[in-house]
Amino acid sequence: MKSLDQERVRNYARDIGFDVVRFARAEVAERTKRDLIEFIGNGLHGDMAWMEDNIERRADPSILWPGVKTAIIVGLNYCPSGDPLKTLERRERGSISVYARNRDYHDILKKRLKRLAAWMADKTGAEVKVFVDTAPVLEKPLAQQAGLGWQGKHTNLVSRTFGSWLFLGEVFTTLEFDPDEPETDHCGGCRSCLDVCPTNAFVAPYKLDARRCISYLTIEHKGPIPRDLRPLMGNRIYGCDDCLAVCPWNKFASATREDGFLPRTDLSMPLLKDLVSLEDKEFRVLFSGSPIKRIGRGRFVSNVLIAIGNSGDQSFIPSVESLLRDDLPLVRGAAVWALRQLMSIEQIKTLMAAYLPLETDPEVQKEWV
Repeated sequence: MKSLDQERVRNYARDIGFDVVRFARAEVAERTKRDLIEFIGNGLHGDMAWMEDNIERRADPSILWPGVKTAIIVGLNYCPSGDPLKTLERRERGSISVYARNRDYHDILKKRLKRLAAWMADKTGAEVKVFVDTAPVLEKPLAQQAGLGWQGKHTNLVSRTFGSWLFLGEVFTTLEFDPDEPETDHCGGCRSCLDVCPTNAFVAPYKLDARRCISYLTIEHKGPIPRDLRPLMGNRIYGCDDCLAVCPWNKFASATREDGFLPRTDLSMPLLKDLVSLEDKEFRVLFSGSPIKRIGRGRFVSNVLIAIGNSGDQSFIPSVESLLRDDLPLVRGAAVWALRQLMSIEQIKTLMAAYLPLETDPEVQKEWV
């Protein structure tokens, strides 16, 4: 197996479009392992069973891949050009997280990572594996070890150059490289990310209860969103950027130059009235190539219905009422909840009487009680 100059790797990675490239030993600190075990042991991961299923491999790269020596961590800047929280002021429109307003970043990163890995393998004969978020890899602790940034109080990576707006990817290899200097914590006494959270999802600084996080609720959570959290969601229909957007380190970040991360016009501030009426085929066409597609039409429309309920706009009532007979229980239940926010008790009773079968629909009854 041939060796490879570290700077050649760094330069090649930049040449193919990565914004930052750093190196770390493929190992995780014992403190990080303990934190992960505690997080899952306390049930703070919600119904993300994949975290629990792979906890041993996630906590130790050598179990994930025996023989791995180095983790090459790359980053792509997806910083928006404006304030992403402006969308929260427009209650007739849906707020979609910055990262999901165009192409799926997994596809963009993986394509370049494969190119980097293939080049390394060709030059050295070394073994390589690539990862983008979907494998059991503790990428944020590895990124901190490699010096890309540090895990802020919101538990996301913060960079002095890119703020809170970095997509991460990894190349694991059997090659040995000198590790870069790790980054230290620069949050200081700041609490901006903790205080802005609409649902108080942070148990403490650096500790997140995913079960209360809007990103988790609108993307990962499979069932009905808890009723006490729905009014706090506002018009956030896919993800939440609040804790990222208020980080003071963002003032040093510059807007992304990656075409695939520039917001699509139709996903920047989409009208709720257009989204709530989406049928399955229309949903799949609209979100082709988007990360939103993976949650499916039912969960997405359910999120939209919660935003409509929070809008206070009674002009939505006919659109919502049409979903009381939707094929999906999750959608029917969310439609009832939305109508309860927009109509009086007397109006609801009249509606229920008109839709006689609703009286025996278990999903409707859960929301009616």
